[in-house]
Amino acid sequence: MVLDISAVLLFGAASAFAVRTRSANVGAALVLFLFGFFAAGTGAYGPIHHLVQAFADALSTLGK
Repeated sequence: MVLDISAVLLFGAASAFAVRTRSANVGAALVLFLFGFFAAGTGAYGPIHHLVQAFADALSTLGK
């Protein structure tokens, strides 16, 4: 039996664990970087980008 796990799922779980345990070392930084790298290559990039852009636009209008 072969178990196939997505890299995004694997690094996402590792990132959640690193944040939950408040790990602040080189390994945790690498895991978070790789999660972002692999998530950017998926279909999730577009919605995440639009959400962050909308949040940035909302913050910029608050300052006016």
